[in-house]
Amino acid sequence: MAEKPEPVKVLYCPLCSLPAEYCEFGPDFEKCKPWLIINAPELYPDLLKEANEKEAERVSEQLQSAGISSSGADGAASYVQSGVTSSSKQEEVKRLPGGKIKKKARQEVVIEKVVRNKRKCITIIKGLDLFGIKLSDASKKLGKKFATGASVVKGPTEKEQIDVQGDIAYDIVEFITETWPDVPETAIYFIEDGKKVPAA
Repeated sequence: MAEKPEPVKVLYCPLCSLPAEYCEFGPDFEKCKPWLIINAPELYPDLLKEANEKEAERVSEQLQSAGISSSGADGAASYVQSGVTSSSKQEEVKRLPGGKIKKKARQEVVIEKVVRNKRKCITIIKGLDLFGIKLSDASKKLGKKFATGASVVKGPTEKEQIDVQGDIAYDIVEFITETWPDVPETAIYFIEDGKKVPAA
């Protein structure tokens, strides 16, 4: 007589309710990470390594704030000279499910002119929201200034942008820098023949 197979025990995450090995594909992997480190470290060895690195970084920052350096030559604590700061702080990056890294978006405004039906022109403005500008207010101001239609739409990359009817590229840079002084002229670019060209 054949033996009955043993039932497989599956470890489910209490936060996303998925099996532990599928948490990275769940709705919020960041919330699951602490639970996974404790309960399923063998499934995500990178998380354990990342947690250890963060802990080491936190301890070294505490030591530096207390005026002690953790890199003493003979193991003894050596005092950090005042005025010397460590430049080893890495840029904050966000980890996406699957271990992919999302880089922080560069603060820049990109202006692109698109011709439709061989005559009609639309000016697309992307990136104003990165400077803390509310896009709905910006589209109203642009519409009033240039006496044309302006609306906030989702672009092909699912990011919101402002579409303004007509070719307003000639004095849009001046209007943006005067209306929103937080946007420097050096951060404004035009797209010409598929290449990014600085406005300044």
